[in-house]
Amino acid sequence: MAEELPEGTVQNLLDQETLKWVFVGGKGGVGKTTCSSILSILLSRVRSSVLIISTDPAHNLSDAFQQRFTKAPTLVNGFSNLYAMEVNPTVENEELEEGIDGLFSELANAIPGIDEAMSFSEMLKLVQTMDYSVIVFDTAPTGHTLRLLQFPSTLEKGLSKLMSLKSRFGGIMGQMTRMFGVDDEFGEDAILGRLEGMRDVIEQVNRQFKDPDLTTFVCVCIPEFLSLYETERLVQELTKFEIDTHNIIINQVLYDEEDVESKLLKARMRMQQKYLDQFYMLYDDFHITKLPLLPQEVTGVEALTGFSGKFLTPHDPSSSRDTVEDLEMKITTLKQQLEYAETDLDRLRKGKQKA
Repeated sequence: MAEELPEGTVQNLLDQETLKWVFVGGKGGVGKTTCSSILSILLSRVRSSVLIISTDPAHNLSDAFQQRFTKAPTLVNGFSNLYAMEVNPTVENEELEEGIDGLFSELANAIPGIDEAMSFSEMLKLVQTMDYSVIVFDTAPTGHTLRLLQFPSTLEKGLSKLMSLKSRFGGIMGQMTRMFGVDDEFGEDAILGRLEGMRDVIEQVNRQFKDPDLTTFVCVCIPEFLSLYETERLVQELTKFEIDTHNIIINQVLYDEEDVESKLLKARMRMQQKYLDQFYMLYDDFHITKLPLLPQEVTGVEALTGFSGKFLTPHDPSSSRDTVEDLEMKITTLKQQLEYAETDLDRLRKGKQKA
């Protein structure tokens, strides 16, 4: 079924000039960081400035580009308009309490998820002050990503809860702050005023995230049952959050080649084809990009740039099967295997003669 349909690419993302936020996510271990890194490289060719942010606590962005990144945007080696940063979308209690009274910390921590939501909103405020044409998020595995996307609404609910507390217990809170000697700078009105100030940023981000002209989510997966299940769950959740998604990247695909003799590989190909068919059936209106499983890791700017062609031109195994370079490599490998076999044979013969 999949073979009858035209192969998709990510060209639509490059053509959508209004895009401001691009989220890349999926199950752990499917190649999200590689895909988000290559997407940022491709976008840097058509945009004035690109920022890629890793929000995965186990940062792999530095490994992908083979360059150390921090929580400050750093220019990627070999580029003049591509920047990268690694942030942790959680906030420590010490950070929360720094410059703000402990009473506010306790109030904030009483609302589940608001500490992370506030940290995320601070990061977004910082990012919005920087004038990047498009921002790519290399997100954590699916569960963390869904929480990340809930942060704007979590913070909005938290603010509403705090404001209702103020209206119900405003007098008591005022007396408590005066009793404990809290000055006006960190008093009830100042704290709630600061929270209220965040509301504008959160509402703006919420609007942008739900605008398909500004935001899209790229799902990365592999052709296996669990990954298909996670992708379906992710797409449903994104639909619930009203976040646009119309691109799926299926990574680590095995292509059927004439010279493949391994029974294991052939069995894996049949299994993958079954799930590829299901992907095409479930997401017939999506741009589905298939990427081949490679014999080596894709790390470093050179390797990432080299592999980026597969995102724009569908992989054709027949085109690379009979090139001069491939044949020379095969001959070299066969010669090495022959040498090893001859060495083993000589050793066995000598062992027999001694016996």
